[in-house]
Amino acid sequence: MDTTPPTPPTPAAPPTSPTPATKLPLPALLALATAVFITSLTETLPAGLLPAMSGALGVSESATGQTVTVYAVGTFLTAIPLTAATAGWRRGRLLLTAMTGFAAANTVTALSSSYALTMTARFTAGVAAGLAWALLAGYARRLAPPHLQGKAIAIAMAGIPVALSLGVPAGTFLGTALGWRTAFLAMTALTVALLLWIRLTVPDHPGQERAARLPVRGALRVPGVTAVLTVTLIFVLAHTILYAYIATFLDDLGLGGSTDVILLVFGAASLVSIWIVGARIHRRLRALTVTGTLLVAAAAALLALFADSTPLVYVAAVLWGLGWGGIPTLLQTAAGRAGGAQADAAQAMLVTLWNVAMAGGGVAGGVLLDAAGSDSFPWAVLLLLAPALATVLAARHHAFPTTPATPTTKTPTPPAPTAPTTKTTTSTETPETPETPETTATEGARR
Repeated sequence: MDTTPPTPPTPAAPPTSPTPATKLPLPALLALATAVFITSLTETLPAGLLPAMSGALGVSESATGQTVTVYAVGTFLTAIPLTAATAGWRRGRLLLTAMTGFAAANTVTALSSSYALTMTARFTAGVAAGLAWALLAGYARRLAPPHLQGKAIAIAMAGIPVALSLGVPAGTFLGTALGWRTAFLAMTALTVALLLWIRLTVPDHPGQERAARLPVRGALRVPGVTAVLTVTLIFVLAHTILYAYIATFLDDLGLGGSTDVILLVFGAASLVSIWIVGARIHRRLRALTVTGTLLVAAAAALLALFADSTPLVYVAAVLWGLGWGGIPTLLQTAAGRAGGAQADAAQAMLVTLWNVAMAGGGVAGGVLLDAAGSDSFPWAVLLLLAPALATVLAARHHAFPTTPATPTTKTPTPPAPTAPTTKTTTSTETPETPETPETTATEGARR
């Protein structure tokens, strides 16, 4: 009778983890990009339609221009409290609610003959913008696998330069050809189509659990968030001082007739910047932010020192677009990474400060124009970008880290097989130790 203990069964191969997504959900991300486009274009659309709007509303053009201001006010007054109040809402429901608010506000604007009603509608549109903007970057991140999150945000944020470079001229042309009300009704139609697009292609995600929520201001205590917000405030203020008055600046240079072409060059360069940022942001967020800041500074220096050279003005427009185009993506990604569990709160504060900076840039630019002339704008940009660059360089640990982001996904480790109590064998072979995915990932991260 054989008394040799039975050979223990060979341990089963460890279960393979699900293959992570390797592609971006482009239909969903393009829907988010369209939402960004609508929010950006809705804010600036009245700028090209002021004469016609002021005549229809029976007020001066300067009073009609406040329809842009009240939009920004609605955004920065309500972004933080609304984000806190809706933290538990499902993300799909919240996005649909915000975009429905846009459709309603643009419809009222298109049909209104009352200045007070128009201003109320514009304020409502600003409220919807604050809610959407605080949501969109984080939503884009959640739709993508960790190693593609930066590219996902870049695609979603592409709506900004498209709105500035193509949307505003197109809206102005449509308003001039068919009436300003048609331009706003077209925005409503686009938003209604987007609502259906979102329902069909954008996956829903749950909101934040009540137990995990902290006061929105608590995000300021998270390392890195304050630095990102500081850079946002300064950079957007510098950009807006020049961009809001670019037509006046170019007109004083004798290039007023080329404003649309120069803005088109700026917009095209911005799109190139977004593509570059989207491809490299996961590993180069800090370097790209520093490069963007230096490119905008170089553009301002050219406009300050060599504005009498038309070719160099075009070169400055290219440098400006290359530097600025990816900045919204970079800053929102930095805020999301630094914020961690408080990413939505950090995004809400970023949206608030962004709109504060836009409103402040318009005011500061007007003061500079009256006090020192339009040639002071590039110098103001240079002056403001210096502390912005210094903050980026100093915030090397949390806000703009020197090391790339590491995906948070983990591969489960298979349980070690239980050794038998006794074993009789004549084999002298030593079992191999399998290389685990964690080992490979760790070694790759170190390299």
